[in-house]
Amino acid sequence: MLTFARWKYFAILAVLIFSVIYALPNAYPQDPSVQVSAAKAGSIAIDAPLAKRIEGILAEAKIPAKSIKVEEQGNLLVRLADTEQQTRAADLLRPRLGSDYVVALSLAPTAPQWLESLAAKPMPRGLDLQGGVHFVMQVDQNAALDKRLDAYVEDVRSTLRDAGVPYTSVVRRGNEALIATLGVNADKAKAQQHLRQSFPNLGLSLEGQTLTLDVPQSELSRISLEAIEQNLNTLRNRINAFGVAEPVIQRQGTDRIVIQLPGLQDTAEAKRQIGATATLEFRAVTGEEAAAAAAVKDRSVPPDSRVYYTAQKVPLLLSKRLLVSGDQLVNAQPMTDPQTGRQGVQITLNSVGGQRMLDHTLENVGKRLGIVYVEQIPTTSIVDGKEVQSIRTDERVINSATIQGVFGKNFQTTGLSAEESKSLANQLKSGALAAPMVFVEERVVGPSLGAENVKRGTTAVLYSFVFALTFFLIYYRMFGLITCLALLLNLLMVIALMSLMGATMSLPGFAGLALSVGMSVDANVLINERIREELRAGVPPQAAIATGYDKASGTIFDSNMTALLAGVALWAFGTGSLQGFAITMIIGILTSVFTAVTVSRGIATLIYGGRRKLKSIAI
Repeated sequence: MLTFARWKYFAILAVLIFSVIYALPNAYPQDPSVQVSAAKAGSIAIDAPLAKRIEGILAEAKIPAKSIKVEEQGNLLVRLADTEQQTRAADLLRPRLGSDYVVALSLAPTAPQWLESLAAKPMPRGLDLQGGVHFVMQVDQNAALDKRLDAYVEDVRSTLRDAGVPYTSVVRRGNEALIATLGVNADKAKAQQHLRQSFPNLGLSLEGQTLTLDVPQSELSRISLEAIEQNLNTLRNRINAFGVAEPVIQRQGTDRIVIQLPGLQDTAEAKRQIGATATLEFRAVTGEEAAAAAAVKDRSVPPDSRVYYTAQKVPLLLSKRLLVSGDQLVNAQPMTDPQTGRQGVQITLNSVGGQRMLDHTLENVGKRLGIVYVEQIPTTSIVDGKEVQSIRTDERVINSATIQGVFGKNFQTTGLSAEESKSLANQLKSGALAAPMVFVEERVVGPSLGAENVKRGTTAVLYSFVFALTFFLIYYRMFGLITCLALLLNLLMVIALMSLMGATMSLPGFAGLALSVGMSVDANVLINERIREELRAGVPPQAAIATGYDKASGTIFDSNMTALLAGVALWAFGTGSLQGFAITMIIGILTSVFTAVTVSRGIATLIYGGRRKLKSIAI
């Protein structure tokens, strides 16, 4: 007897409703838009007067806008009818608004609010479908070596000081060696012992009162490699925090990093997001405002100090010796001082940075500590008619407070606006770059090219689907119709699951989708042919249907599980396009097994299960 449990029908109905809801946002096209934001966080208000000004500029140029709205994120979004108007509006607004604003192209969702409240969003699309920006960045490895070897110099000083070994100086000799000059009565054996333990990768030699730590080429190579890896990890953290769907960030060669950001179609906006980096440096104050002003005027800056300026252009003398930098940061959170109401950042250091801060505050209670905000910004200049990429470093003292008591790993700093505090905390949490980088290649994949790829990919999947359905309807008749309904639900489930998971659809993903349709067809062929074999053997129709599904199910599971293992291997060991293909294939295999074995059987039972005198079936 052909039977099917009622709870399974309810399960299929629930799956159908779920699939429709979470696949539905993909039916709403995105609006070509122009996003306007402040060039520097917190520097300029993004408000209603600005929206009114932009509305007037666009109206003057006869560019109709669907809407102009200030968003909660602090950006202003102008929705337009098509990509041509989008480009015209961006080109018009950039010179009119000036350098205080960043005008970027974007795509804005149009799905209803009730779908968003259910966390139903359209599938993110890859660079080849949605458009976006492609960068190649080159890491300044010489800067990475300078930074690491300068840190080694400070570590040598700390090691000798902690060991109680007096010294007169510790300096670098290029990238080749570190030179430590010991005091007259220093215990040389003790100094050698502690330095060997702290720096096992460096060669150590002693001549008189001079200890030389040679830096081998293998150590320099390791530092350069680690700089690339740290920059890769830092960029991944930062870009993930921006919410870009499925960015590609990978190493190229020995000193370059490739970055692809789907959905962003403006290189200036992308550079602002990933190129500008910020960190904090903590240095002792060696001269107050008057002494600093006099030193600047007389050009008599002490050799162990350097002149820094506050946001109000007031000079301060700070030590060249760096106490703690962003490298030693573990966590950072924006905060508001409950006593003064000033905005700032709550900082947690690692053990090395915490110990340095503790040692300094123990010996310098009552003295001042300077906190320097350092921002590195990639810039483009024209030299002899050619574009030249460089790094501009902006430094300013954001705080120079008196040390009231001893502290170590946990403390807070103020002196920033609310937006700057939030931005700095995010960048500090994502990690410090081991070395600055410059953009050596950039290109934009326009939305029109992405739209063409979407159209062609959709057409390819549609034709594969139509060909399969036509064959089934002709060859299997009623069971061909059942198969068509199962395939439709299968396709709907794949789209819904990929949308819910946030899996990015790309051109290889379309290939995986077409393959999953083919594999679902294969499963239904096995079932239908098994039913026909049972009918030829003289088995009654209802028993033939039940036996066909029962006997074919094992074969379907076996064949699909082997394909599933191949898909998992592609996803685990592949990158980029291979992973996009694999994730679509994996989801398609799982849904095709469900629709072929369960859904189609439920429909067949619904049609033929209640007919007691059934003599034949249309197969």
